[in-house]
Amino acid sequence: MKPNDIARVQDYLRRTFANNSLTVVAPPKRGGPVEVMVGDEFIGVLHRDDDEGEVSYSLVMTILDIDLPPAAPVPGKTK
Repeated sequence: MKPNDIARVQDYLRRTFANNSLTVVAPPKRGGPVEVMVGDEFIGVLHRDDDEGEVSYSLVMTILDIDLPPAAPVPGKTK
């Protein structure tokens, strides 16, 4: 992914999520994954797809179970 692509997607993500600590990090080696970070926390990988001249980007975000809060009881359900 080119530096201009990274800057444009980073700007879009910052505006969309209202979070200026979100950064899109170019890989240290050409062809490596482009990482998306919030502060110093890795949140996902960004991919660029060029299909017959139409360019799109996808963000794959993985959420670990251990990072989630405990499940709250569902209102109105009884055991």
